[in-house]
Amino acid sequence: MLRILDARTGEPVDAAPSRRGLVRVHAHPPGADTTGLRVLLTADVLVRALEIGGNAVWATLAPAPDPAAAEGGAWLRARAAELGIRPFEDHRDTEEGPVAARTVDVVARGTAMTDGPRVEVAPVDSGRGPAPVPGDPTALRLALLARRRDLPLSLDAEVLAEAEHTLGRWRAAVAGWAERPSGPVPEDVRLRLRAAWEDDLDVLTVLDVLRSVEDSGIPEGARFETYAYADRLLGLELTREIGAPL
Repeated sequence: MLRILDARTGEPVDAAPSRRGLVRVHAHPPGADTTGLRVLLTADVLVRALEIGGNAVWATLAPAPDPAAAEGGAWLRARAAELGIRPFEDHRDTEEGPVAARTVDVVARGTAMTDGPRVEVAPVDSGRGPAPVPGDPTALRLALLARRRDLPLSLDAEVLAEAEHTLGRWRAAVAGWAERPSGPVPEDVRLRLRAAWEDDLDVLTVLDVLRSVEDSGIPEGARFETYAYADRLLGLELTREIGAPL
């Protein structure tokens, strides 16, 4: 069962009251900037984790807090799409839509208090102006995922280059492993992955598990299945290079 740390109380709570109940994930990006993207990405990963656990999820987007932020909404949605963040339904009236068994708000640090469980996201510091844009936008997704969401993130060209290098290496490895006989995800590895992301969306441990599998003695076909399985949560398109010309 996925549990999250409720920023209101500092206590862990079940993200979903049951596997049958609808969970509403309500994202509150503070504006059209990289911190807003980090909020949306955290909400996207939460949605993915809930769906992997068998829950129905309704992903919604809070209205912009001010007119200036509203004008940047198109920018935010476009950048989110580049990062593989699913579209969130725009709902200004929280009473609209189906009745959810639980609503989890994903907010930037310093956002006004919400009534239900809330996941808090620290700001991104990209210096003056917007964050550098990597050649592969998914590298920005990895860079944002590679630090605990409750810690501020300094984002610069060096951080993005490292993320882009990691993505290239992993995608090339996955493409090679895909040519080997398939094998199931080792049970101990699967349990480590699930335990990590069900423990307050511990993405850093998920990434550490993938690093440990990369050069392990696990058969290559099983390594492929492991990376494909973890990518259901990470959304890094790790299988993208399969079948690509050398």
